[in-house]
Amino acid sequence: MAAGRSEEQPQRRLSALLVYRQAAGARVAGPQRLERRRRRRETPLLAGGKRAKVRAKARSRRGGTRSGGPEPQAQLQPPPSATAPLGRVEHAEARPRRGPKPEAPPQPLPSAAATPGHVEQAKEAAGSPEANGHNGPAANPVGPRPVIAGGGVVGLLRQLGRLEDSRQRAAEMFRWLVAPVPSAEFLGRHWEREPLLVRRGNPGYYAGLFSTADFDAALRDSEVHFGTHLDVTSYAEGVRETHNPSGRALPAVVWDFYQNGCSLRLLCPQAFSPTVWHFLSILQEHFGSMVGANTYLTPPGTQGFAPHYDDIEAFVLQLEGKKHWRVYRPRTDTEVLPQFSSANLTQAEVGEPVLETVLEAGDLLYFPRGFIHQGNCLPDVHSLHITVSSYQRNSWGDLLEKLLPAALQMALEEDVEYRQGLPMDYLRYMGVANSDAVDARRTAFVEKVQSLIKKLVDYAPIDAAVDQRAKSFLHDCLPPVLTESEKSLSVYGFPARWQDGGPCNVNIPITKDTEVRLLRHGIVRLCNEETGVMLYYTTENSRVYHKEELKFFEIDPEYTDSIELLLSSYPNHVCVGTLPCETLEDRISLAMLLFEKGILTTKKSLVQV
Repeated sequence: MAAGRSEEQPQRRLSALLVYRQAAGARVAGPQRLERRRRRRETPLLAGGKRAKVRAKARSRRGGTRSGGPEPQAQLQPPPSATAPLGRVEHAEARPRRGPKPEAPPQPLPSAAATPGHVEQAKEAAGSPEANGHNGPAANPVGPRPVIAGGGVVGLLRQLGRLEDSRQRAAEMFRWLVAPVPSAEFLGRHWEREPLLVRRGNPGYYAGLFSTADFDAALRDSEVHFGTHLDVTSYAEGVRETHNPSGRALPAVVWDFYQNGCSLRLLCPQAFSPTVWHFLSILQEHFGSMVGANTYLTPPGTQGFAPHYDDIEAFVLQLEGKKHWRVYRPRTDTEVLPQFSSANLTQAEVGEPVLETVLEAGDLLYFPRGFIHQGNCLPDVHSLHITVSSYQRNSWGDLLEKLLPAALQMALEEDVEYRQGLPMDYLRYMGVANSDAVDARRTAFVEKVQSLIKKLVDYAPIDAAVDQRAKSFLHDCLPPVLTESEKSLSVYGFPARWQDGGPCNVNIPITKDTEVRLLRHGIVRLCNEETGVMLYYTTENSRVYHKEELKFFEIDPEYTDSIELLLSSYPNHVCVGTLPCETLEDRISLAMLLFEKGILTTKKSLVQV
């Protein structure tokens, strides 16, 4: 917008919003409008295996943009009168049951005073004893714990790059994320249970991760498109609206929307920010589940989203400004750890908050899936935060969705009892109309069904089902970000080039004495499938969710022992000559293939330049 045109400014500032509403016919999105959800395509379990020579394969499948689910946002309400003391950790009060009508309705957490069970002094994470006593990400880093100093996210990533083991990098990243709360305390007290508020009193804690300048640079320098990468939203008088035009999100239009009170949700910041990409790519190995992110920029005194709950574990990192948040318990047992996100809710539907606070730069707010939340911007300052999310569709039930059909198929093939016919007269005494009848035939029928279900356990291919879950996870993963050292020791730093009229340094001199190891511990997965033994990997994935096909190649079953040796030896190197293949030629061929796919690195540079 040009400066010095104050008389025309009010009309000009409304242009983008008015144009959109006219084009959309002043459409108003009702409270029943569901937020965008990601649905993963499930792959059926496959069994068996065929011998085949090493060959590369490719399949094509496109998906949507990486996202952390609908964003935590807000119903307007005056913020608390004072903020809690800096350097404190606040916990929602622990309750034996989450659902409607608790014995004592939880009150909003006071912002300044400490209350038993709610606020406690922050503990220093360094040196805290940790043990993973709860389902979820591992609490302990692998190997000795380094000291992570300051310097914001960029400094953190630089220090983590010095660690040899990618599992240790991931564990240290998670420890930094929830610090000063020890990882074991977080997992035992909060993970999938209770919200957590960490006030750090350090505005530079997330420095370098993402900023409004980065947001503006993405609009100017990248192909950001409305709907695909960016949502323009508003929430006023109980009505949630999305104002997405078609086409590219150009700065003049986007900032006009913002200037007129619209919130901006960047759905895939890792596609535009190398730092966010690096940050998430490390963290995903700790969770063993896809880690996504959205960033949210909200104008002062506004809100962009109605109260709702999500189907992800949410970590809200306040990057700039301030935001007033309220978090509410699940209303019923069926909304505890839900499989899917909710529709927009009204204020009357959510009750009283269990936690209420104003996040400032450097603070962290965590809440489990199913916890209703809303946030609004204070009248005097904008808010920029990033929501890091994980554990979408990563429950025991999701595993069983793959496992039970496979177990039944195997039982049908191997056990004649499952193929025997039903009683001829079972329709006469079974069914809802007969559910209250006292009949010995009903009792026998139910007992038979129960017996067959129990026997399914004997046919359940548990490891194969887990491998299929891992295969889906590898497709979800961001590709690894290489350190300079890793790049120089991998195919990405190999100095092949065109020079003096022809290619030079093309031949990769891997020999029996070359020492190699996996680039990362979690970048490959062996799966024994109907068509053969497949090795899935992440090094060629896209920074945009499922933009690239699932990457894999088929290997001769005799090579599986070599892959398993590389996995078990990590982070140590092994000589190519010690790989358990039949011939030296096979050992070198396998090592060459893995190196060319970016899966292996060498201990020493293969070419001295």
